[in-house]
Amino acid sequence: MAGVRRRALFPTLIAALAGCVTALGPLKLASGRLVAAEDTVRLGGKPVSAAVLTAGRESFMNRCAKCHGEKGDGRGWSAEAEHPLPRDFTRGQFKFGGVPAGALPTDEGLMRVVVRGLKGTAMPPWDGSSEELEAVIQYIKTFSPRWEEEEPGEPIATSPDPFGQARKEQAIEKGKKLYHAVARCGACHPHYVTREELRAFAREQGDEQTEPRPNMYRPVWTDSEYGEQLLPSDFLSSIVRAGTTEEDLYRTIASGIGGTAMPTWKGALPEEDLWAIVHYVKSLLEMKDTPKGRALRMKMASDFAEAASER
Repeated sequence: MAGVRRRALFPTLIAALAGCVTALGPLKLASGRLVAAEDTVRLGGKPVSAAVLTAGRESFMNRCAKCHGEKGDGRGWSAEAEHPLPRDFTRGQFKFGGVPAGALPTDEGLMRVVVRGLKGTAMPPWDGSSEELEAVIQYIKTFSPRWEEEEPGEPIATSPDPFGQARKEQAIEKGKKLYHAVARCGACHPHYVTREELRAFAREQGDEQTEPRPNMYRPVWTDSEYGEQLLPSDFLSSIVRAGTTEEDLYRTIASGIGGTAMPTWKGALPEEDLWAIVHYVKSLLEMKDTPKGRALRMKMASDFAEAASER
């Protein structure tokens, strides 16, 4: 009989729990404005109906709030166990929006992240309907006043690859020099050349002063606008969050990563240079867990040991 009573009570318990999740009161924007059932509001320059926001809130509470929190502040019940921390939507900051770093992302940029998820994090790929996805994307805009005041940034367009497969090796060699001596990616990411190679690349750029930083083969913890320090990728070992195809890498490098030390490179470097860095980074990612990658690690370790013995 006790088992029967428990089975009878189970649907009631589920309904009660669902009521706790959905009974959240009237819709409210970050500015404090209440949204009535018949209202249409502008978020990110786009009209959004109260019906869409209501549907988005229900999906958000069921799917997203455990990490991002009911208030969208990144303080869900599971957040403390996660690294990196879940996105705090109240800041209006996004890392992988496909727009210049710091700008609000387009709906397409947000959808790309939600649909694909972020590798190496607790953010899984989306498995719901497109209508549900659209509603959730609009609802997360209610958490930051930026969406009421600003429009999304201009999407970073992917230019044609000037190298292609025919000139891939040339692109990698050019990208190696650009990575280390022009863009100076090794200020945060690891270097993947010896100290003498780094000095030689710098001299080619007319720089006689560059000296390798201590522990140049490790990434450097950097400050961010997300309330925590972040460790940039080591392309021989790290999981790259936003994808590893040439197009993915171009988008990330060209756009930069919002709220972090990674700047927007689109316009700061010629397109050919951007693509050369893309091919070089891609070549490093492809070395992961390969004899070629292990040989490069050994070369770096040997150079590090030599530098330590000279101190």
